[in-house]
Amino acid sequence: MGSDVGVVNQSERQVGLALDGVLVLDKPPGWTSHDVVAKARALLRVRKVGHTGTLDPSATGVLLLCIGKATRIAEYLMNTDKAYRAVLRLGVSTDTQDATGSVVGRNVGPLPDEATIRTVMSRFVGIHRQVPPMYSAVKVKGVPLYKSARAGQTVTRTSRECKVRGLEILSITPAQLSEAAGSGTTSSSTLDVAFDVVCSKGTYIRTLCADMGDALGVGGHLAHLERRQVGRFRIEEALSLDELAELVEREAVGTRLYSLAAALADLPALTLDDDAAEEVLHGIPVPTARVVRVEGRWVRGAPLRLHAQGGRLLAIGRAPCGAEEFEQVAPGTVVRVEKVLA
Repeated sequence: MGSDVGVVNQSERQVGLALDGVLVLDKPPGWTSHDVVAKARALLRVRKVGHTGTLDPSATGVLLLCIGKATRIAEYLMNTDKAYRAVLRLGVSTDTQDATGSVVGRNVGPLPDEATIRTVMSRFVGIHRQVPPMYSAVKVKGVPLYKSARAGQTVTRTSRECKVRGLEILSITPAQLSEAAGSGTTSSSTLDVAFDVVCSKGTYIRTLCADMGDALGVGGHLAHLERRQVGRFRIEEALSLDELAELVEREAVGTRLYSLAAALADLPALTLDDDAAEEVLHGIPVPTARVVRVEGRWVRGAPLRLHAQGGRLLAIGRAPCGAEEFEQVAPGTVVRVEKVLA
């Protein structure tokens, strides 16, 4: 992510024992995202806990947990960009597109040189289309694809648009062989390409790796994945499950819990007059004439934070127009209230 996306200041954090907010966890390898949610639910002794985007069991990194009332804002956090550190293993293809699957192809010819790898991978920056992998939670006719895959079925999938905003290659080295092949040895028939990538919601990094391997003509799969950022939340501030347990023991979870307002701080905001602020709590649309202050830029249909003049977060609304048009809209134009949060 760019340097303008920073972590929330300590002063923005919700301090205390009230468990309504967002926790930033570092998912350990071998755990499903559901496992982490269940563990957090048991540690915190709260019923309403959800996450904002599944990580595969073998992956690690940032998993945002929404606690209590914060489960109502999960969808807005899901729509943010994600940053990953990944390893593409060139020369070997698997049926799951990652290291957990069965090998379905091995390259027997020469591997591409560094210049070719860099040139081809750079072409994946921008908008393109992905076919969701068979081993994914995407549903076709109500059935998750992974269930069909486990039953030996291949389902026709519709490609989806995704955006890769940036991709930086960190290293290109001979691949480390698996434990079965001998620890500490390397292979001249495969290459590991470590890279950082920033992408839009819904981008499958293992599919990106498989597509890049195919584009290089040697096949490839995702060998390692760490999610390093979700929106403004970075891996550097993420808690391990052991650290979370320690905070629970000290009754200090609130010191690492982001309030709903802090978690949504990247969304543009409208401050309302007192009458409109009261009406918003009942879901009544806000006439644009009742907005007393505007913060940020947005496009038509974007989510907007709706605040009272004292700063209290009241609700999420939807923009009736772009920011540039907001002050010149026709009389009677309103901001629809999508979700009351206060």
